[in-house]
Amino acid sequence: MTMTSQNSPARFAGLDGLRAIAVVLVLVYHLFPGSPLRGGFVGVDVFFVISGFLITSLLLRPSRAGALGSRRRLVDFWRRRARRLLPALAVVVTVCATAAWVIGGDVLVGMGRQVLGSATFSYNWLAIADDSDYFAATAPELFRNFWSLAVEEQFYLVWPLLLPLIMLIPGRWSRIALVLLLGAGSAVWMAALVADGDVTRAYFGTGSHAFGILLGIALAFVMTGVPDRSWMRTRKARAGSLLVGLAGVGLIVLAALRAETPDAATFPGALLMASAGSALAIVAGIGPGSWFGRALDAAPLKWIGDRSYGIYLWHWPVLVLVLVATRGFGPEGGVPPLAGSVALAISLAAAELSYRYVEQPLRRHGFRGSFGILRRRMAGTPKARMTGLAAVTIAAVMLAGTAASIATAPRVTSAAAAIDRGAQAVEDAPAEDDDPLPAAEDPAPIAVPAGEQITAIGDSVMLASAPSLMERFPGIAVEAEVSRSVWAGPEILRAMADRGELRENVVVALGTNGPVERSVLQEMAQIIGRDRTLVLVNAHAPREWIPGVNAELSSFARGRPGVGIADWDAAIGAQESLLADDGIHPGTAGGDVFAETVHGAFEAMERERIRAEERLELAPSGRAPRVPFPE
Repeated sequence: MTMTSQNSPARFAGLDGLRAIAVVLVLVYHLFPGSPLRGGFVGVDVFFVISGFLITSLLLRPSRAGALGSRRRLVDFWRRRARRLLPALAVVVTVCATAAWVIGGDVLVGMGRQVLGSATFSYNWLAIADDSDYFAATAPELFRNFWSLAVEEQFYLVWPLLLPLIMLIPGRWSRIALVLLLGAGSAVWMAALVADGDVTRAYFGTGSHAFGILLGIALAFVMTGVPDRSWMRTRKARAGSLLVGLAGVGLIVLAALRAETPDAATFPGALLMASAGSALAIVAGIGPGSWFGRALDAAPLKWIGDRSYGIYLWHWPVLVLVLVATRGFGPEGGVPPLAGSVALAISLAAAELSYRYVEQPLRRHGFRGSFGILRRRMAGTPKARMTGLAAVTIAAVMLAGTAASIATAPRVTSAAAAIDRGAQAVEDAPAEDDDPLPAAEDPAPIAVPAGEQITAIGDSVMLASAPSLMERFPGIAVEAEVSRSVWAGPEILRAMADRGELRENVVVALGTNGPVERSVLQEMAQIIGRDRTLVLVNAHAPREWIPGVNAELSSFARGRPGVGIADWDAAIGAQESLLADDGIHPGTAGGDVFAETVHGAFEAMERERIRAEERLELAPSGRAPRVPFPE
């Protein structure tokens, strides 16, 4: 997300267009997740390669600020980085945090940590320390995309100090080999962390995700060793560089088209593919008179590239705020195309305003000069004073709103609070060998199993409903866990059956976290056996697979003796206000609806059993009515 001005001595042809490609990939990935660019997050790695190349090239050039590694030159470099990055960042954080405070709710959770991480460029490590999961479908962090900015800023801070030491190594190719070796080690480190199941740590870690930056550094060492590039002006060289550049962009797009997988094929596989493509595109674009560089510098791409930093900063917080304001939950519940389009329009407009009225003036005049201009406005004509006063007032309101968002932020999301209550209820439940609580008298004429006759297995929705289940069915055994999918069902049921813990009636609620397959349902039914009753609780969540899950559960239960459906989707769909802000997990009253839905399913199954017995009694002697048999 680094960018230098057009008049900068370090400006290279084609880099603005390459930045545009990178930010477009990220925008499509986040704002339009149904697009073919399912791996558009690789755009971040394109930025990393550009940063490694550009910053190293800038540092290696002679400067009037002094020799490489001198105090004056370091201060000058860091001051220019601060001018470039801090103003836009401050505007995004204060505006979006204030908007989040106005909206309220789960979007404020973790606001203090997020603002601190944004201000100190340590977002990635604070997120790791807080056990955040970048890829989890949970309540979103407002500034989650700032993790990559933190990685780059850590590079800007450390690399100018290390570069003079690297330059002491004799021989340019020795330095290149060392940097490439470090990059390979970074990629291997990421693969090892992913193999251990820690994808977020691998993705957020500065060292484990440094290979793109290191590749850019190696490329800068290579290109600075070729000061005379006049040979690249020949027609044959330009045609060759065009092919190389197209191949590079092709690799980037191919990586973006790959579906994300939590293994080495993506981390670092797809990221390395995009990084290699970026290196090829840079080489092809920076040559003098390069056709490819000229194509990437086309006006639309250059416009986006110039504003790519601001666009990247704005797009994710704006998307979260748009979704929370209109639906009550964030991107974890899917992104409708209209919401993505609105977020895109707002992000582009905000980035343009920030670029024109904040970023460019501060880059031209610096912090001290800009404050001097503001003081002169406040002491100038009435119109100038009005403009200056408006700027100061807006800044004060945004700072106050940010402070308020931190001060009023809830400790955990409403969904997490509901889940925690359920987990505590399960933990406090008496052991099976203790005397169970007496079952409450059921005023209905239809007999329903007592709690000590029921085993309930589910995901976080059941866990949040556990207190209500235990109240409605005293003595029920609840075995529920966060993020559990239907694929875990057979193993859990088999283990409980082997231990003799599986009771006469089994309730399964495992449809929230992914699609359901008929073969898994059949396996669970076989483990439960024909002598037990099975109640399948369908799902309710803003997830694309939920309609398919519920249809599959209904189809499976239809005509199967001893299998029923608890229609949680219909029961809670009419009163979604009883759910947490994520639109998934029930609060206390919602948990009561869950428990009553299960109770109603048992009642319906008992009524059907009674009707079947009556039909059997009325059948002609020697002829029993046909009863469907499980497949």
